[in-house]
Amino acid sequence: MSAPFGARLAAAMDEHGPLCVGIDPHPGLLEAWDLPDDASGLRDFGLRVVDALGGRVAAFKPQAALFERHGSRGLAALEDVVAAGRAAGTLVIVDAKRGDIGSTMAGYADAFLRDGSPLAGDALTVSPYLGFGSLEPAVDAALGSGRGLFVLCLTSNKEGAQVQHARDADGVSVAARIAAEAAALNRDVEPMGSVGLVVGATVGDAAASTGTDLAAVNGPLLAPGVGVQGAGGPELARAFGAARRQVLASSSRGVLVAGPDAGALRAAAAGAVAQARGALRG
Repeated sequence: MSAPFGARLAAAMDEHGPLCVGIDPHPGLLEAWDLPDDASGLRDFGLRVVDALGGRVAAFKPQAALFERHGSRGLAALEDVVAAGRAAGTLVIVDAKRGDIGSTMAGYADAFLRDGSPLAGDALTVSPYLGFGSLEPAVDAALGSGRGLFVLCLTSNKEGAQVQHARDADGVSVAARIAAEAAALNRDVEPMGSVGLVVGATVGDAAASTGTDLAAVNGPLLAPGVGVQGAGGPELARAFGAARRQVLASSSRGVLVAGPDAGALRAAAAGAVAQARGALRG
């Protein structure tokens, strides 16, 4: 790849706005789009989103689980959507949240981060809850191939706090440790590093209360929850503060409910981009 993921994402956010559109073929959305809930419907759904919005937003984020539920044919549909997004010149973040140890983590890295793999987009979401060091194969694969990672850090589900807000014997929270590990990998990288975090747009003051220094990460902060899940400008400002310019806001249903008409999808995405720019770049 011509440049590291962090640099390519920073350029895309500057050009198109700090918005990522999720490609989440939920059964209800498939029905609303008059598509079957099978692999062919998933493929059609994803390709319509790419056709409508490719080259117009900073990134796409296909949700792997919603494709995987249809087995090998669903995975083939995911491969087609990833390929279409990249062919359209839009960054693709595969939302698979993989996390394991040793050779198994290396296998996931090979599947999602290796040049030539049909599942490899430009970045992958990963889970650090077997220890941040367990992600080493993914870190090596991502940085070695010019790709990126988004590491779960402060998620918006209420159960997440049980782990992420917990503190060790030194009083440091799990979330703060994760952020510090990512920051170490991004140190001195300009304009920003390629190892980012997933921080829910609706987490409120969780970063402050857990001592998590998001601004110091020097990497992108993927923020799901914009739109339908309730996060707007005030919520984004509260959650991210001084780190707002690093945030890539993610909207899925908030944009997708406007489909399947391409013009309506573009209008919804443009509105979400304007909201994100106002909240994060104003």
